[in-house]
Parts: sequence; structure tokens; C-alpha cells
Amino acid sequence: MKIFHTADWHLGKLVQGVYMTDDQRYVLNQFIQAIDEEKPDVVIIAGDLYDRALPPVEAVDLLNEVLEEIVLKRKVPVLSIAGNHDSPTRLEFGSRLMKESGLYIVGEVDYQLEPIILQDEFGEVHFHLIPFAEPSTVRNVFQCESIHTYDDAMKAIIEKIEEKMDRTKRHVLVGHAFVTPSGEQRENTSDSERPLAIGGSECVNAHYFQSFHYTALGHLHKAHYVLNETIRYAGSPLKYSASEANHQKGFLIVYLDEKGQVSVEKRNFTPRRDLRIIEGSIQEILKHDYCEDYVFVRLTDLTPVVGVMEQIRTVYPNAMHVERKTIHKTESGEERINIRREQLDELTLFKAFHQEIVGTEPTEEALQLFTEVLEELLSEERETKEAVVVK
Repeated sequence: MKIFHTADWHLGKLVQGVYMTDDQRYVLNQFIQAIDEEKPDVVIIAGDLYDRALPPVEAVDLLNEVLEEIVLKRKVPVLSIAGNHDSPTRLEFGSRLMKESGLYIVGEVDYQLEPIILQDEFGEVHFHLIPFAEPSTVRNVFQCESIHTYDDAMKAIIEKIEEKMDRTKRHVLVGHAFVTPSGEQRENTSDSERPLAIGGSECVNAHYFQSFHYTALGHLHKAHYVLNETIRYAGSPLKYSASEANHQKGFLIVYLDEKGQVSVEKRNFTPRRDLRIIEGSIQEILKHDYCEDYVFVRLTDLTPVVGVMEQIRTVYPNAMHVERKTIHKTESGEERINIRREQLDELTLFKAFHQEIVGTEPTEEALQLFTEVLEELLSEERETKEAVVVK
């Protein structure tokens, strides 16, 4: 079976005040062209189809156009799940009707966890679609009070699937989570990835996916594998922040043979405009050739520059952001670039605030209290957005 694995489209994405819809359409047309060339048996979209729970009309129209091209015109089944940016209710609307056409969308975790079964010349392939869900949601669905973290939730879901898994068949899991080799805390691969939790409690142990012949993941924006080459992130189709400037964006072609052995090939997209970082003095930058790429500029000038963005846009009309590159030396003599406040996570900001105001590091009790309060606020924020969509 030939599978196209993609994720994190984030339709309706706004980057530094610029809607990326035209850029998204540009690469998704390449995706459709690749479907014409490669003729996959199925397409997987592993969550975050939209960038927010209530996306703009243009984003909804684009998704409708793309799915119509793939499912209705080319008769290729699409399996998709909700990510943490999506509205589960909004995505699942009409899903029972759409199954008849070959579009399978799962927005909310269901206790039954019935797989989608597709056929190739070698028999059945069972696809297990696990949408993003808060631990509290999974705790309620499974009626299990011991579920408190994302790791707990995924472990319970996998154990439920394994209880009735037919080991004679081939199995593919589709999920949206922050998976690390042993569930340890890791840095996000992009500034544009919204934290699921704080303090590392969002991470999920990759060992849980050993029963599956392939695990198609979404959430992290850099294409890579975790633990072994059968547990993979496809990454986002476009660069959505300066931290992704060095990423190679595309999608994965997964070949699943009759024994469940997997081989993977990555196909890169050619963006309408690249997104990159340029660095130098204003005089050096103004000597560059005219270019319509999206650029984030780091100025090395030691003195203030008047009308800096206006000057830069004479060469880079789509410049997105300008900042001054400042370097300081540590006690060991190491040079480091200062980090902007907006690049720091909430826990780091709280520690810095506490140090500045109180003069000491916060205690473990204070950190625990702050974490609990912030988790409640994040959960309430998601619930509020979902309620708005439902209304």
C-alpha cells in the first residue's frame, strides 16, 4: 500500500500579519500534482488542518477545494484527525455522510476506537485514528481517574486498541501529540507550535507505538522520526516562523508491503516564497538583489537606523520582521545572542519574573501552583473557543 503522510497544514495561518492562504494553495496544488503522478492508495492528514478553531472563510474554502480534488475527483481516500488547533466538533460535522465518499475525519476520541479498514492487493490494513484530546477528556471517556497527563492518556488509548487488535493484519496509527523517545521533555521544533502543556507534561513515550507497523504523527513542524523510522512526523508544508527557516518542507510517501515492512521517501515542496533569516548591517542589506521572499532581518548596526523597515522593503518588499542582533558574553567568555521575551515559554518567564521581583528562584511548591493554574487557564481557553464554535 502506498500512503501519503502529511500534517499541520494550519490553513488560515497568519504570520507577522500576513495570511498564508495563497502560499498554502500553491504547495497544496503541488500535493495534488504528486497524487496524480504517484497514485497513492490513501492520504493521511495527521491533524491541525486549520490554524484555529474558527478559521476564516478562505481557509474553509481552500480545504473544501483540496478535499474535493483528492476524494471526489481522484477517488483517493483521505484519513484525517483533529489537532490541538482544530475544533473537534467543527471537523466532525457530517463525517458519517462523508465516509461514503472516502473522507474519514475523526475529531473526538471514542471509547470504541474502531479502526478504518482499507484493502490493497495483500489484504486489510487497519488505520487507527487518534485525534488530539486533553487528558481530562480521555479520563472522562475511559472513566479512568488515573489519567492525568498526555502520556497517561495515550497509554490508555493504545492499551485499549491492543486489546482487540488482530495481529495477523497490518496496522497504522494516526496521532497528534508531542512524542519523544522515552516521554522525556524536549524542545519544540518551531516557535509556531502551540504548547500542549507546560513543564514537560505534554510529552508522550514513543515505545507505546511498537505494535503498529507505521505511526503517522502531527504536531511538530519538522519532519523527523522518533525512536525508529516507523514513527514519523511529516512536518508542516510551509515555514510558519523564523525558527523553521532551515526546515525542508514537504510530505512523506510511505510504502507498506505485504508483511508490514515500511520504507519512506520524502518529497519536498517548492514554496511560492521562501521564508528565511538575513543578517547584516543596513548598508550591506541594501546592496542585496531585489527579492520577494519572506525575510526576518537581524541588524548588526551598533547605532539606530531611521525608517529601517521602509529601507529594507525597497529590497525585500515582503520583509516580515526586523530586530537588532545583540550579543553578550557569559562569564566563561562564550558569546550568546539575546533571546526576545516572546520566544520564552510561560514557565521561564515566571521564573525570570520571580527572580526580578523577589530576588530568589521560585520554590517547587510555587512552580507547581503556577503550573496547575496555567493548565486550567489553557484548558478553559480551549473550551471557550470550542463553545464559540458550537454556538
